[in-house]
Amino acid sequence: MTITDYYEILGIPLNSSTDEIKKAYRKMARMYHPDINPAPEAKDHFILITEAYEFLIANHDKIKANEQAYNEAMEDWRKYRQNRSRKRATAYARTSYGTFKNTKFYKTTRIFDGTTIIFSFIVSIMVLIYTIYGYTYRLKHPIAGLDKPSVFAFVMLLFLGMIFFVVSFIYLRAYQETSKKRKKNS
Repeated sequence: MTITDYYEILGIPLNSSTDEIKKAYRKMARMYHPDINPAPEAKDHFILITEAYEFLIANHDKIKANEQAYNEAMEDWRKYRQNRSRKRATAYARTSYGTFKNTKFYKTTRIFDGTTIIFSFIVSIMVLIYTIYGYTYRLKHPIAGLDKPSVFAFVMLLFLGMIFFVVSFIYLRAYQETSKKRKKNS
């Protein structure tokens, strides 16, 4: 296998980000898991997409670095990890899709994690604070030759900040509930 083969297996371009790789893997895993897809070639395809995902995620930075780093990563992959990856994928293919979705491996494909959600929550609060502070500051300290600050712009920024805050809060609550369920099931 070559690097382009792995990208083609996942159906993504060569310059894909790790988030795009994760998203493509989740989609393909759902499509080709033998528990969902009864086609005879589904198991083999599932094993190939799992192998491609593992290689691309493990070596994403090396692939982007330079040709020599890529060649070293490919050789290392062939020697040690490829066989392990195929065995693990074969084991995942034998399980039900529901069981596979609950594995630590599948959970690594999640794009949103707690850190991302908390960061977006903090950014939304900062947008709200700076919008209110900026508007009140401009009212108290007018600049000669400029009009008063636009109420429309203030309301729009406040509205966008509130939407961002609410969406972040919803994702935070959903993440907390999911974490509680995972801890309960463990």
